[in-house]
Amino acid sequence: MLKIKSIVLASLLSALFVTGAVAAELKVGYVNTQRIFRDAPAAQKAAKKLEGEFAKRDQDLQRMAKQLQGLQENLEKNSVTMAESDRRAKEKEFGELSREFQRKQREFREDLNLRQNEENAAVIEKANKAIKQIAESDKYDLILQDVVWVSPKLDITDRVIKALAEGK
Repeated sequence: MLKIKSIVLASLLSALFVTGAVAAELKVGYVNTQRIFRDAPAAQKAAKKLEGEFAKRDQDLQRMAKQLQGLQENLEKNSVTMAESDRRAKEKEFGELSREFQRKQREFREDLNLRQNEENAAVIEKANKAIKQIAESDKYDLILQDVVWVSPKLDITDRVIKALAEGK
């Protein structure tokens, strides 16, 4: 599938550059999506929103991890001198807490990934609107995203970030 896309893109680009006259009139731009996610105010706002949403759960997980570490250290230090029944009880407590921690940690990651994807989709939607407005107002023929290499003179990422900051 990827090979077919590459062939189609190569064919399209070669068709666009067939004559010098067409190439001279072709206006191409490039947008770096990773910079949008890193630098755009909408992306930064989304990151802060997610941080606020997940801060309490993250703190709970950190407390639980410290509790687990304390139990493990206690077991390692005192298991030789503990009665067999006490040692088994502590090992059972450690195992149960460890499983609960792993479950909560997995749920946390899944929920965080889901919310990040939702917020990223909203940022991309806003960015695509800004890109389309810039393309139409400046009469771009082609705007590319996420390519292996592009000349910096074609990069319009700063304009897109500025448009997002202005709420366009």
